[in-house]
Amino acid sequence: MADILLYNALAIAGLMVCVWLLSLPLKDASIVDMFWGLGFILVAWTTWWHAPGDPNRKLLIAVLITIWGLRLSGYIAWRNIGHGEDPRYQAMRQKAGDKFPLLSLIRVFLLQGVVMWVVSLPVQAAQVPETPPALTWLDGLGAAVWFVGVFFESVGDFQLARFKANPENKGQVMDRGLWRYTRHPNYFGDFLMWWGIYLIALAASPMRTWWSGIGPLIMSFFLLRVSGVTLLEKSLKESKGPAYEQYIQRTNAFFPAPPKSNV
Repeated sequence: MADILLYNALAIAGLMVCVWLLSLPLKDASIVDMFWGLGFILVAWTTWWHAPGDPNRKLLIAVLITIWGLRLSGYIAWRNIGHGEDPRYQAMRQKAGDKFPLLSLIRVFLLQGVVMWVVSLPVQAAQVPETPPALTWLDGLGAAVWFVGVFFESVGDFQLARFKANPENKGQVMDRGLWRYTRHPNYFGDFLMWWGIYLIALAASPMRTWWSGIGPLIMSFFLLRVSGVTLLEKSLKESKGPAYEQYIQRTNAFFPAPPKSNV
């Protein structure tokens, strides 16, 4: 297992340095976001190549991560290309001045690479055990949870993009479709997707892969407390005002549930 972790650490570091080098002439550090999903695909197939695990489970993990990663990176690229650097990185660039290139390498690209390596632990661990030599019911459950997660994430993103594309909705709160049941269906979907992958890792060998749960735990923490719900809610409250406060009162923040009819 140690060699697999090392191979992937080197692969991620190489990818992030290449993306950083690309960002320098473009003067756009936010391109790192487009490579988030692609980085996990790199991890999945690097592990597939080196790990000795059951071929069926290895292929299952690699294919599931590839589907998820391609959709996510494609969506972020479609959303971001042509819109300039993300304001977060613009602020960092202005504050750091001439030190920004090196600072961005450490605080943006390599740091995101470290997070990627940790979050992908179940992707790596699931492909190492050679027994059981076939897929089990737990693999099926993990794949089902993954599917529901990708459904929420992809449909939520599609519904929000379509809502924003209509000029009549400018300044309004998106509370339709999946957004009627949770204020962040895309984040909830990402949450489910990673826990589905972890279930497949447990199917490989609970005694040898349980520790990889640190990956989805870290991802859940980021989604709920750092770069996901908490950060976005703050900006939405400021930009949407009372309308968003009413939305908060009737709609769960994360886990889907019927809207509160008495609000």
